[in-house]
Amino acid sequence: MIRVDAVWLAAEPLDMRAGTEAALIRVVKVFGEARPHHAYLFANRRANRMKVLVHDGIGVWLAARRLNSGKFAWPRDAAATLALSAAQLDALVLGLPWQRIGEGGVIRVV
Repeated sequence: MIRVDAVWLAAEPLDMRAGTEAALIRVVKVFGEARPHHAYLFANRRANRMKVLVHDGIGVWLAARRLNSGKFAWPRDAAATLALSAAQLDALVLGLPWQRIGEGGVIRVV
């Protein structure tokens, strides 16, 4: 099993034709570096395809996921990068509204 200690999401779309090297270059450009045991998520413009690059400390893994219908709940702010929890990642890959899990779903009295 691949160990993942942190998950990072980039809001700016990635061309899904990008291979491992191009995705790694994008990770370094957007996040500044590719850290061991971190996963980096990108989606296409329509947000129906996602790629994840994981640095396992020795090399990198690149995986893709495509939804047959619907789209991933992806942020609209192209300049944003976000850290996700494991529960948020689980919801995201299923196409669920991951922003409502954790602190995003807390109701407070104003």
